[in-house]
Amino acid sequence: MSPRRSYDQYCSAARALDTVGDRWTLLIVRELLAGPRRYTDLHADLPGVSTDVLASRLKDMERDGLTTRRRLPPPAAAYVYELTVRGRALLPVLEALGAWGADDLGERRPTDAVRAHWFALPLLRALREAGAGEGLVEVHADEGDFHLYAGMDGDGPVYGDGPAPGEPDARLVLDAGTCAALSRGELGLRDAVRDGRVGVTGDGTVAKALREVLREG
Repeated sequence: MSPRRSYDQYCSAARALDTVGDRWTLLIVRELLAGPRRYTDLHADLPGVSTDVLASRLKDMERDGLTTRRRLPPPAAAYVYELTVRGRALLPVLEALGAWGADDLGERRPTDAVRAHWFALPLLRALREAGAGEGLVEVHADEGDFHLYAGMDGDGPVYGDGPAPGEPDARLVLDAGTCAALSRGELGLRDAVRDGRVGVTGDGTVAKALREVLREG
């Protein structure tokens, strides 16, 4: 395990960067906001990271109290990594970074990897800004399906791959261009629903709140 590097500055921002400022650390947090993940799953969803670097970062994060590692019971018998309360507290940091970096997102480059669930945090922000309330939301996008826990505070997952585990409060259908426009902040979710760029179905409070814009205009 590598020794902790420090800026040696008596400043809370510097102390925070001592812990999360290394390359890949915050992106590992992004992945673990989906709940416990195996090493192989993390490596698959972090294209570009080497196995050595990923293993080193995970050890550092466990040492710094951001993650824990536990063994699943048989028949899985595999180790998974998950966020601690302190690690999960980085959610608003990632959301703020995503909002701050939206102007730099631009159009997708040919070399850019993409995973459907990377749109989860921008969509959570869009749902909050749209006043959609609280609920389980299933999203069907060109890149794949994922689900979100909108407005739900607690220690459970923030999002997950694949269909929702149970009946969702709303189902959203949108294409890659709309996902990107929402992520870049060029388009609000209420406008996207009004313009027909996001299809909304379901009987929960989230679906009803989003469909309200159709009755407004």
